Amino acid sequence: MDAKEITLNIAVNLGRLCRWAMEGRRARVDQFLAETEGYVKALDSAPKSDSFMPTYEWFKEDFNNLSHDVRMDSDWAESMLTWANILSHRASLT
Repeated sequence: MDAKEITLNIAVNLGRLCRWAMEGRRARVDQFLAETEGYVKALDSAPKSDSFMPTYEWFKEDFNNLSHDVRMDSDWAESMLTWANILSHRASLT
């Protein structure tokens, strides 16, 4: 997979994380967090454009914080959905 495909996979998973959090399905949240962390590691080693890097670094820091402080509430879910939207749009810059 190239950086664009990996970024889009991350974005899809973040949307799912939003949904699972709002439904209170912690096991699914944990499952998709682990899968998404794998995609983030894959994206770390994939070639990326300089214009994508600021967004990616910001996302990695925020995702790390969110994944270590999982709250099954609307604020946490909205943060995941916001990143899903940002990465969907920024994937073309990878």
